[in-house]
Amino acid sequence: MKTALACLAVLSFSGAALAQDADTNTPAITMELVDLPIEQQAALRCGVAIAIVAEQQRMGNAANTDWPDLLANDRGREFFVRTVAKLMDDTGIAREGIALRGRKEAEKLRDPAELEAVMPACLMMLDASGL
Repeated sequence: MKTALACLAVLSFSGAALAQDADTNTPAITMELVDLPIEQQAALRCGVAIAIVAEQQRMGNAANTDWPDLLANDRGREFFVRTVAKLMDDTGIAREGIALRGRKEAEKLRDPAELEAVMPACLMMLDASGL
């Protein structure tokens, strides 16, 4: 959990989200979070979930030993980083905005039952990524 939060903290410089000003095509700071399409929301949630489980494995206290090793070749970290980079590229949202969303996801995934529920789909997403 600390690694996921640390990764999100590194991505974040402030709590403000950035959006594009339609008239000038320059970044405009906004505190509003626009909804992401379901595919992007799922990618963010899974990136955060994978980072949380990887940190649990690193600390030796992963609740579910049936999960694959996410530490090998920094697989979990790499999935998180690529997911965040792709979201920034696809949406035009700056690191601060993605980090804000990621922190919200991490808060939801503090509940072990919630984490357990999303991991099967997230592991399929991880496998599909080729990492």
